[in-house]
Amino acid sequence: MNYLGIDIHKDESYIAVLDDDGEVVEEIRVENANLDEIAEQYAGSQAAIEATSNYYTIYDTLDQYLDVVVADPRQIKAIGTAEVKNDRLDAKLREQLRRAGMIATSYVPSEELRERRALVRGRKKLVEKRTDFKNEVHSLLDKQGTAYDWDPFSEEGREILVGEDLSIGIVAQKLLVSFLTVIDELTAQIEAIEDLIEEIAASLEETQLLMTIPGVSFYSSLLITAEIGEIGRFDEAKEVVSYAGLDPVVRESGDSRTEGGISKRGSGNLRWILVQCVHTAVHRCNDPYLGRFYARLKRRKNHQIAIVATARKLLVSIYHMLTRKEAYDPPGVSA
Repeated sequence: MNYLGIDIHKDESYIAVLDDDGEVVEEIRVENANLDEIAEQYAGSQAAIEATSNYYTIYDTLDQYLDVVVADPRQIKAIGTAEVKNDRLDAKLREQLRRAGMIATSYVPSEELRERRALVRGRKKLVEKRTDFKNEVHSLLDKQGTAYDWDPFSEEGREILVGEDLSIGIVAQKLLVSFLTVIDELTAQIEAIEDLIEEIAASLEETQLLMTIPGVSFYSSLLITAEIGEIGRFDEAKEVVSYAGLDPVVRESGDSRTEGGISKRGSGNLRWILVQCVHTAVHRCNDPYLGRFYARLKRRKNHQIAIVATARKLLVSIYHMLTRKEAYDPPGVSA
């Protein structure tokens, strides 16, 4: 049995091949386009790669021939800290850990899930870009000394912005028109993506289940399920809570035990959308289950702690809903 440790870069990879005794059989630097040839040469061997920005395509190529695991980059970074660091050492370390059965693996979603993630993450990025340009409009009006108590992006506000009564300089007017044009184009792109998101979410059982939760939409349900992946890979609710980084950091020393803030490990997108859903459920939809829990905790702690704890509670509910394939039906009194 051979073991391949692969250090991936944008266009090429460095491969260290080890035998059962941990001795180096071969070291190769190869273009990523030719990785399939090396994989076929060592077909049936075990391999370890790190989760990088382009690892999906490389994983799919190698997985045709090799038993591949994706190493958690935090583990490699923690164990592999050294004064001397290069591709050769990284590749050898990765495969030594694999050979010893010491690799903490990263989850590799299916191609279908990857596409859903790309879709919802792309929509989020476009919305963020549109917000940036809306902020530019606000900043431009402030710099021109324009006082306003109207929404610049409402129908009435847009009429004022492009009207003749707005007294700003020629350069500012040009910039304003450019910003508004970009905002309109981004809005059109966002709406097109949202149509596809709605179509996909409406076709999936798990997203339909999540949309029975007050405050969960087509978009948020698809983002949540795409970020979680297959729910069956979690044995209990606390595992998915940890995956989302909503678990508290625990510090123990002797007989003392303290809990700090959340770990923030795992999917930041999942944490973000859960908090957004909780805000909507509590403040706009008046969900009694989450609302009572949030209100009680806010009185004892503060808003930030309460909203994050409520997001964690929502995620636990989501875990049970997806595991049991049940619609949202919380108990009458929050636990």
